[in-house]
Amino acid sequence: MGLSIVALVAAPGLAHAQGADLFYERAVMQAADERCGLFSPEVGQALASATAQARGAALRAGMSPASLRQTQRAAQAKAAELDCAAPALAAEAGRLREAFAGFVRVGRLSYPGDVAGWQADRWSRASAWRLKQQVRFGADTLTFGLAGREDAQALVAVARFADGAKPYGARLILRDTARTSGPYLDRWIGGPTAGLPLSRRLPPAPGLAVYMAEVRAPAGADLLAAGERQGWAFRFPAAAARALAALDPREAVAVEFLFPGDAARRAYVEVGDFAAGEAFLQAALR
Repeated sequence: MGLSIVALVAAPGLAHAQGADLFYERAVMQAADERCGLFSPEVGQALASATAQARGAALRAGMSPASLRQTQRAAQAKAAELDCAAPALAAEAGRLREAFAGFVRVGRLSYPGDVAGWQADRWSRASAWRLKQQVRFGADTLTFGLAGREDAQALVAVARFADGAKPYGARLILRDTARTSGPYLDRWIGGPTAGLPLSRRLPPAPGLAVYMAEVRAPAGADLLAAGERQGWAFRFPAAAARALAALDPREAVAVEFLFPGDAARRAYVEVGDFAAGEAFLQAALR
């Protein structure tokens, strides 16, 4: 953002936090776009991705959800006051449009997290992965995220088990937003969450939702990580992807693989900027 946007939409009392300022500026322009139709769908989606990423960065840096909601409301109120025909707004929209025009053409992006990040790839021909996070759990490995060709993207988990074990099923475990009031971050009392293990970012059992995988199959070559020759792929329902995108970026989810004899192996995935990465992918589909 240039200096003009700061003068145009500066939020009194919010200058104490750089992360909050960045989120505020992007949220104002996103709300102004919804009201005034400033951008093409591609640029609007790119702005949505950038806004989601700024939100995640502010939360991980220690900004409280309540403060972030206040910032969001302030941004929406400011956007409601703006004159859609104002030269200053048109000029800022033009600068933003030019900045994000290049973003729309970017094929790959990395979204770092506290523990693990997401890798987005919109155009790969060799791999079916569009947004993925790679995890080690014990001697086993997991690749988790969105995979598919064109706009046929599904939430998928691909696991390779060092001992050749064959799971009969898998389930995704995450916070149930309808039964909880917010993220459960065990023993977290404010401030950055970088030192908090993923295993302590899930609520107790009463606050959990579970999505069973719909499909199990041997993983194809376009889903296997480099150097891997075999693995098991599981596809989760579309509702699971929507639930994941709605979580706080500081949270974690668990992918649990089920074996005969009531045995299970669990891998943890950081929510991070999943929603921002998903919006980045959508910008290429419009």
